[in-house]
Amino acid sequence: MSSPLIIRHALPTDADRISQLICGVADCCTVTPAGDGAELFFSSISAQAIGGYIANADFLYLLGLFGDELAGVVAVRDARHVFHLFVAPAFQYQGIGTALALRAIELSLAASPSETFTVNSSLPAVPFYERLGFQPQGPGIEDKGVAFVPMQLATSSLSNGIVPMIGISPNTR
Repeated sequence: MSSPLIIRHALPTDADRISQLICGVADCCTVTPAGDGAELFFSSISAQAIGGYIANADFLYLLGLFGDELAGVVAVRDARHVFHLFVAPAFQYQGIGTALALRAIELSLAASPSETFTVNSSLPAVPFYERLGFQPQGPGIEDKGVAFVPMQLATSSLSNGIVPMIGISPNTR
């Protein structure tokens, strides 16, 4: 990739492609690959639902872009819960999820300091969140067709200069 990763706030006009990205990798969140019983989850990641989150002041939605190509998305609810974090398959394992997560946490804490951050991690993402400093808060849960592990991050464990140097030039416009 010749262009740097640009991190910017999502706009209502981004809702459709955000939904497409999330739906494209949603099988990592469901109990069965077909998503049986996860209708509520799938309705929550529709373009209409995503547009509603973007317009809601309780949500921070950021996009990670290479040029015009959507590489990933992160959403934080109530300045303390990672609500969505998804990276397109072609961009996984390149530090994009880390850059998005840490930038979203940084902006959230600047807006509303909190002692903890939480996430309901998909099972495959647990090691990713552990590398960020999140700790499991119990066993995995299966509910309404979705499998996840509740996790928490003590914000006191974060160092100054929260976005690490990972070689992809995170920026915010």
